Amino acid sequence: MGIALTRAAQWTTASSGTGKLEITPINESLLKEIARFVEQFSARHPQEAKHVFKQPLQWATSLEACDFKTEYDISGPTVKSQETDIDGHPMLQLTPPSISVRSLSQLSKLVELAQEKRLKEVRACLEANRDPVAKMLGPSFATVEGEDSSVLRLLEKVREGDLAKETETQVRLLILLQQLDTHLLSNSLKQISQEVRLSPAAVKNDVELLKSFCCDGEKRVLKAVQYTSDYEFANGCRTPPWRQVHGEICYLVIQTWDTQPLYVTCSTAGVFLNGVRVPEAEENAFDRTSEVYKDLVTLLKSMSPHFAVNIHKQVNFYVNKTPGGEGTVRDFSESSSESEEDEEQPERRTESNTDLPSEYWQIQKLVKYLKGGNQTATVIALCSMRDFNLAQETCQLAIRDVGGLEVLINLLDTEEIKCKIGSLKILKEISRNGQIRRAIADLGGLQTMVRILDSPDKNLKCLAAETIANVAKFRRARRTVRQHGGIKRLVELLDCVPDSAALTEEQETDVEVARCGALALWSCSKSTRNKEAIRRAGGIPLLARLLKSPHENMLIPVVGTLQECASERSYRIAIQTEGMVEDLVKNLSRDNHELQMHCASAIFKCAEDQRTRDLVRQYGGLQPLVSLLGQADNKQLLAATTGAIWKCSISVENVAKFQEHKALDTLVGLLTDQPEEVLVNVVGALGEGAQTPANSAIIRECGGIQPLVNLLTGTNQALLVNVTKAVGACATEPENMTIIDRLDGVRLLWSLLKNPNPDVQASAAWAICPCIENAKDAGEMVRSFVGGLELIVNLLESTNKEVLASVCAAIAKIAKDEENLAVITDHGVVALLAKLTNTTDDTLRRHLAEAIARCCLWGSNRVSFGEAGAVAPLVRYLKSKDSSVHQATAQALFQLSKDPNNCITMHENRVVKLLLGMMGSTDEVLQEASAGCVANIRRLALANEKAQCG
Repeated sequence: MGIALTRAAQWTTASSGTGKLEITPINESLLKEIARFVEQFSARHPQEAKHVFKQPLQWATSLEACDFKTEYDISGPTVKSQETDIDGHPMLQLTPPSISVRSLSQLSKLVELAQEKRLKEVRACLEANRDPVAKMLGPSFATVEGEDSSVLRLLEKVREGDLAKETETQVRLLILLQQLDTHLLSNSLKQISQEVRLSPAAVKNDVELLKSFCCDGEKRVLKAVQYTSDYEFANGCRTPPWRQVHGEICYLVIQTWDTQPLYVTCSTAGVFLNGVRVPEAEENAFDRTSEVYKDLVTLLKSMSPHFAVNIHKQVNFYVNKTPGGEGTVRDFSESSSESEEDEEQPERRTESNTDLPSEYWQIQKLVKYLKGGNQTATVIALCSMRDFNLAQETCQLAIRDVGGLEVLINLLDTEEIKCKIGSLKILKEISRNGQIRRAIADLGGLQTMVRILDSPDKNLKCLAAETIANVAKFRRARRTVRQHGGIKRLVELLDCVPDSAALTEEQETDVEVARCGALALWSCSKSTRNKEAIRRAGGIPLLARLLKSPHENMLIPVVGTLQECASERSYRIAIQTEGMVEDLVKNLSRDNHELQMHCASAIFKCAEDQRTRDLVRQYGGLQPLVSLLGQADNKQLLAATTGAIWKCSISVENVAKFQEHKALDTLVGLLTDQPEEVLVNVVGALGEGAQTPANSAIIRECGGIQPLVNLLTGTNQALLVNVTKAVGACATEPENMTIIDRLDGVRLLWSLLKNPNPDVQASAAWAICPCIENAKDAGEMVRSFVGGLELIVNLLESTNKEVLASVCAAIAKIAKDEENLAVITDHGVVALLAKLTNTTDDTLRRHLAEAIARCCLWGSNRVSFGEAGAVAPLVRYLKSKDSSVHQATAQALFQLSKDPNNCITMHENRVVKLLLGMMGSTDEVLQEASAGCVANIRRLALANEKAQCG
């Protein structure tokens, strides 16, 4: 262990004895191997494990008294092992945060107790004890470079007689430690030969290239790539010094099109996912949660199927020129850019002084006047600065580069209203730049602006709120606004009279204040905690009142805020109860695409609830939604509209209304050449509409079957869930099924059972059911899929209840064919089905019972079900409140009752009384199955009586 730590482990550059183990794959492997060795040591080598160390191993631990159980004396935070050495010293002693261990036996127990902290404890121990062998065996066995004669020295001591027994133990212990060293060094050498060391410059180049792949309306390779820190140290790192010692270069948030945001650490050893999920993350949240990849592209290819596919389409457009002039395509891995609300613009390239426009220097001169002038000079300088094009990046960065932001923010704390107004007008304009808004947040500008919201001057309030709206585009800024009381103050700005027929001048000013407040809340509402803060501050009724405003410039931020907040259930309920659905529907007909888009998006989120779907229909919202499908060039509007139509289509009544307006015909036309976010919604709507047989035929007549089947080959998980449902719904119509089969759609569905996403697996299995039901030769079709039957049987080992229910339903269909039933029996379907019978989920119960009933029809399967213990749990299904469970269960019990032993089990579990009640059901299938099962039980009883009577 000592040699491995010296030669193979990768330490920071700190002086010997105080350095830290770097976060690298090699070190991670070493720690895991050492932890495994220590944890198993006591069981494998009990005698050597009891050897008392010459010096205890001591380190700062994260363990507490509550982590220790028996065999330890606990007094408050202090823990002592009951096991002691010959002098009465405890072999383990914890006095937080220090821990002292004197034997491998206690070390082994500690590693086992640490559980998920085991690697952290091993790391801390090794960092505090750079040469653990010397402490275990004594300083004469310290790790040194060159020939190691420690074993020879021990063997000499064996001859000394009295010390022979102890020394013999030391020999064996040392040999075991040297064997561990050899193993660790061997593994490390293999890894070192493959290791790629990254530099800050290389990472920066990769990030810039990734940003070029972010969505530009056409490529759609990535959404966004964002550094979590703007500050760059002289060495190129963007991580705090105490993380740089671990080799960490920077942290990124990468948003792809088909995954949750990826939180990535770039280090000298490679790139990996970390545990950061919220801005308030603890320090240890930056620890590694995935394997290490050689670069960002490799990581993204592994995490995002969408990126992996599309990066190959785009990479040829990004060619680096070599000094010789030849173009070379970089071997680059995918990355994601950050979303709009968290955008971060790349730092401006270093330019020579001659390349900078004259405006840059003129603005710098004006900033100098701001710094040193009197009040009059300051006001003049502010006015002059506003004459420049502040939307131009050069002007924005000129203000920042010469320290102008600090001056502008300081002016907000003066008593001069004119200076405050002039400063805010400039800050409002330049804060549209991502770098500027982060700098404003870093300088404490948000806290000052929040205080200005209490100002009696309404003009100041407006400007402060608008500037907050621009700055609060990233999470840290939104958190700052909340933590300094900004949410409550912004909500208070909403209190006005927006719908009065004739507004006084003062009321008009109040309306403008409310509009600016709504703008700021819109930016802040992208945070879950801020949504709750808005609700607690009384924002919902005020937003509801503003939603009735006749002014579109007021409505856009109000609806924008509502559609952001509608992701929370409390807001969705409020949108119903406060009468906001009617206003959202009314605004769908306004001639403003942005307003229409936000209204449709709010309906999209709220229409999960049936009451909202009914209200949208009652207020005449379905027809405007169909009309908006004509705006196919506006992809954001189209995505929101199709989403609203999809969710509204969950109600059958709405589907009928949609079809009156020929919605299905239009939706089928949107199945090609659309962004995936539109396709997901379009296919979702068609899947709901196809639940009605007449609509299923319409989809076929409009040519929709082929494009739907084509989408089965995609990689977007949400799209696959929806398209499998749509294809399955269409398959219930025989003519559709013929087309699906001809297009090889069933095979594609079957292949999706291999998809790692359980939602896709379940949706595919449900879709397979009607395909088997309506295929002309279902048995032969299923058998044609090589390995298909084994695949679907193996899915019965899934832990996902929806997957299990759908697979059971499919097996019930498959088992109708005797030859296929024989094959799945050979694959162990009986044991796997029997194992599931203890479930309490009614959906799974129903389809499981159907599958068991079908599988009983082959060979001795009914006997096997009884032997596997499936009968007694099935009897309990009859107590379910779901009538469909009763029917399926009665049929299964009827089939099982054809075996005498099963009848006995049923009778012992009091099935007869339950079945007698169901024999009077109006469900004829339930009647017959119940009666048949009781009859079989009765025949067995009569046969027994006859046998006993002779």
